[in-house]
Amino acid sequence: MAFHSPCSLQHGLKLNNLVEPILRDLGFTLTPVPDAHLCCGSAGTYSILQPELSQRLLANKVRALESGSPAEIATANIGCLAHIGSAAAPRVRHWIELVDEATTSARKG
Repeated sequence: MAFHSPCSLQHGLKLNNLVEPILRDLGFTLTPVPDAHLCCGSAGTYSILQPELSQRLLANKVRALESGSPAEIATANIGCLAHIGSAAAPRVRHWIELVDEATTSARKG
């Protein structure tokens, strides 16, 4: 699993490394993501007013996320999810879906 921490979480709210330990505690193995602090290109007005920049940022982000050959990619922002999902080979999901599945399995288990 590769985790993309969106700009809103890391730069806006200053909540770094909050989601990753939760995913690890649930049994997910996280692959390293080079330059994880960089934007995916969906933020603000990039995708609307600066589409070329948005696509360059997206290509860089997808390359970084896929560099560890993850089976899936998780993120914490629906805009990033849609943007990254438009270009990434692995399935892109919201991290809360993973938490829900893991805890539901544990309750049924």
